[in-house]
Amino acid sequence: MKFLQSFKHAGNGILLFFLHERNGQVQLVAALGAIGMGWFLKVSVTEWILITGCITAVLSLEMLNTAIEKLSDVVIPGFHDGIKTVKDIAAGSVLLSAAASLVTGILIFVPKILKLL
Repeated sequence: MKFLQSFKHAGNGILLFFLHERNGQVQLVAALGAIGMGWFLKVSVTEWILITGCITAVLSLEMLNTAIEKLSDVVIPGFHDGIKTVKDIAAGSVLLSAAASLVTGILIFVPKILKLL
């Protein structure tokens, strides 16, 4: 029973993230766009694996970043140099994965789009 409860809590966390976090909503739209492009351009299985990995990495890191920010704000409300460093590093991880995902998307989608033109 505890095992099933953990899925319920995790699902609730995902739902809360997408319902209440602007960055989550923006990234969800981007993920759906990438999925739509992949479907339209008929990407290969290997390309789907890369696209899925990129989407998962960006969304997971954004969720962790959001959790770190919310926890930090509860533990130490207001400005604190140490908390700022923690938040900046967490945000940097999202930026790094998003940049790598953008490059991956360009490498996969641009050649296929150029072939259509």
